Amino acid sequence: MAGNFLFFHWLTFHSLVVVLGLLVYTVTSHTRKQRRHPSAGIAWVISLVLLPYVTLPLYLLLGSRKVTSFRPTPMSSPGAGRSADIAVALGLPDAVSYEQLAIHQDGIASLNRLRQILTQAHHSIDLCSFLLGSDPVGDEIVQLLMRRAQAGVRVRLLLDGLGYYMGGRPDLGRLTAAGVQVSLFVSPLRSALRGRTNLRNHRKMMVADGRCLWCGGRNLAAEYFVARPDNAKSVWIDLSFDLQGALAMQAQQQFDSDWNFATRGALANARVNSAGAAPGQPHQARLVASGPDQADDTIYTLLLSACFKAQYRILAVTPYFVPDAALVTALTLAARRGVAVDLLLPRQSNHRLADLARHAALRELASAGARVWLSPDMIHAKAVLFDNELALVGSANLDERSLFVNYELMVAFYEPSVVEAFARWIATHKANAAQYQPQPPGLTRELLEGLVRLVAFQL
Repeated sequence: MAGNFLFFHWLTFHSLVVVLGLLVYTVTSHTRKQRRHPSAGIAWVISLVLLPYVTLPLYLLLGSRKVTSFRPTPMSSPGAGRSADIAVALGLPDAVSYEQLAIHQDGIASLNRLRQILTQAHHSIDLCSFLLGSDPVGDEIVQLLMRRAQAGVRVRLLLDGLGYYMGGRPDLGRLTAAGVQVSLFVSPLRSALRGRTNLRNHRKMMVADGRCLWCGGRNLAAEYFVARPDNAKSVWIDLSFDLQGALAMQAQQQFDSDWNFATRGALANARVNSAGAAPGQPHQARLVASGPDQADDTIYTLLLSACFKAQYRILAVTPYFVPDAALVTALTLAARRGVAVDLLLPRQSNHRLADLARHAALRELASAGARVWLSPDMIHAKAVLFDNELALVGSANLDERSLFVNYELMVAFYEPSVVEAFARWIATHKANAAQYQPQPPGLTRELLEGLVRLVAFQL
């Protein structure tokens, strides 16, 4: 009898814990718009039922995908064409003017511009990166930041908490001692109960004096800029650019919002203001931030919409291609209706699991008539072009982690000549690539690919 009594009470307690876990999962998923892959949702529910004592703490630690439920009010956006319609509906900042756009042809050009902008800044330098390398390039940037701070320039450096470890744990103490303000955006050991441990700040930008923006896909480490003396092929191919004007002011406001969140935990829900198009300035672009601080999955939504609107060309470059089913369908449908779909990838990236997970999507694209190009070099560039109307360039990869979990930053360019300039940059690196030839997978290979795709959000 005593055993039955204890079992009954344990079963009652276990049932209450299961109900609590499922309730927490349901409420947070609904209120915070926690869009998940179906396999991820099923895994959380099954785990909460079978192992609630382990799964509920893990869910509180890792499960949250959004930290805001704020939905911006749509406003008008002048002169950006058909591709701007969905951006307006998402409440993104208006397209504004910019000038002196420079697309960096290689890592040396990008590093030289970074040095120049840092050296010429008069009042402020705000630098955001996923990681800072403990290597010659990282050390040089640290020295430049220290010198500018000692010269009276306000310098702020924002790094991701996980990226700090991945970069080799650079010495941040000497930066703060020199007057540089340093903050880790999302720390693996902080704010666990808010579910931020699994969220990464993958945005990359530098704003100088609120008027000059350096941006793209490069982290602040040697392989993103220069080759090691003992290995000329060690440099990664990446895409970055710099510009001046109202767009840089938008980036400044985004950095301020991120900085406030990192240092005080206060999410700035205020809409990024627009300065409007300057008279006589034909070039317009808009800042596209995506991530847990946005109510919608902005980059993902723009990609889907543009795929369905594309008339003759979709050109993309990304290091990791692990999209969800909807994005694969949008790309394959575009290819089937005659749109030239070209995707440039590295033959072998630095993430083997991502390389393995991509093949099912690549086979589907190839069967629809899309062309996939595999470069012998490690390509880390991130850009997607649609017709001659839209170029999305920045930090977001075409994988589920970038599109649904990370804090990311892209710039949407609308001027046809600028879109074509980015197309030429991609074409230069596509020239050395070989076309992907799909091979039917065996049963073992297909099962392995399927297992890896189950954790696609974590790749």
